[in-house]
Amino acid sequence: MIKELLKTKSSWERIASTEKPVVIYGTGNGADIVLDRFAELGIKVSAVVASEGFVRSREFRGFKVKSIRDVQDELGDFLLCIAFATSLPDVMDNIKELSKKHETLMPVVPVFGNNIFDREFLEENASALTNSRALLADDESRRVFDNIIRFQYSGNLSCLFASESSRTDALRDILKLGKNENILDLGAYRGDTLEEIISLFGGFTSAVALEPDRKSFDKLCEYAKGKNNIRPLPYAVWDSEAEFEFSGGGGRQSTLFSKGKYKVRAIAIDGILGKETVSYVKMDVEGAEKEALLGMQNLLKTQQPSLSIAAYHRSEDFSVLIPLIKSINPEYKIYLRHHPYIPAWDTNLYCI
Repeated sequence: MIKELLKTKSSWERIASTEKPVVIYGTGNGADIVLDRFAELGIKVSAVVASEGFVRSREFRGFKVKSIRDVQDELGDFLLCIAFATSLPDVMDNIKELSKKHETLMPVVPVFGNNIFDREFLEENASALTNSRALLADDESRRVFDNIIRFQYSGNLSCLFASESSRTDALRDILKLGKNENILDLGAYRGDTLEEIISLFGGFTSAVALEPDRKSFDKLCEYAKGKNNIRPLPYAVWDSEAEFEFSGGGGRQSTLFSKGKYKVRAIAIDGILGKETVSYVKMDVEGAEKEALLGMQNLLKTQQPSLSIAAYHRSEDFSVLIPLIKSINPEYKIYLRHHPYIPAWDTNLYCI
């Protein structure tokens, strides 16, 4: 599959070679990275657009932010580059409708790290990706794997849409969770994962919930108030005891990997669990998944809890995380699923 894919143009190559005006859709961090990359590649941008409710009277990187309707009137046909993330059904549906009128690509940039998923990255990682694919447990996982790789390389959103399935189905049918789980929630945010388990399965036995962001941790503590089976801890996770600067801010992308607003303590899970039983681990730790796994090797070997692990923060996640889990405990069966999101966020490994 990868050899055949490399015979085609990457999203960056297709955009660089187009004769159409290039329009950026988005005005956030992703658009910043895309514009910087376009500047390196000599790609001229004709306009920057935002959704109708976000246009207002403002500029972004020297461009007056316009509505898509205005740009359609001005330019006629153009190549539309999606440069923001969304899981909102109406916004996703709007992007699908736009793709029927204009050539639409998403030049993918990583949430964390500097590895852009372009031709050079795919060539360098072809062997590792092929090996990771072979470790997946079922045909559906391999189909999703292929489609996500195609999307990351080509920017073709149809590959992404063809990968979608329900997270509820993954929790019920793959992990087969129930109401008696002992949960380790890494990246607990405000308790939304625990609330999900309650909603789907009627409750859980116990939960150790780690959230390093101060604002989110305060909300998590409020959620846990009066619930004796939840133990909130204000830590990040790593492969050893450490201290990091943390970006904070209360958002879902608060991270260790940027200039910090304050310092947080990071811990290795094996160092704090003691004899506690864990039956289910949810891990969404904003790019620190590799280190978190290395810090919980004893847990994975001795208890083999079910796992839900985010595999979309870094371009190299597929080639790194899948073999790492297998190397720690070869008994794990690893499944891959993607849930509705543009770009390939909410792509997770489910392991039993």
